[in-house]
Amino acid sequence: AGGGRMIERLRKWYYSAAGFNKLGLMRDDTLHEDDDVKEALKRLPEHLYNERVFRIKRALDLSLKHQILPKDQWVKYEEDHHYLEPYLKEVIRERHEREAWNKK
Repeated sequence: AGGGRMIERLRKWYYSAAGFNKLGLMRDDTLHEDDDVKEALKRLPEHLYNERVFRIKRALDLSLKHQILPKDQWVKYEEDHHYLEPYLKEVIRERHEREAWNKK
């Protein structure tokens, strides 16, 4: 149990140190957009996609101005949900299935 708490503290520290949360971004907003991610983005419900676009545009604007959000607007580790992950897992599973089928 003690090791688990240590790992969780390390994750929180790394999350904060990465800095993307200070621009209002969530972890899934920072994923490299390879073909799998692009397909997963197409499957997002419209409201999640629009929220993502807003966060990215705001972060780009802040970055250009060399600013960060006020601390009360930073995305907290506990609030960062992996909104894209279920769609991405599905896309990857389907791709692996296609690849296995094509090998036959």
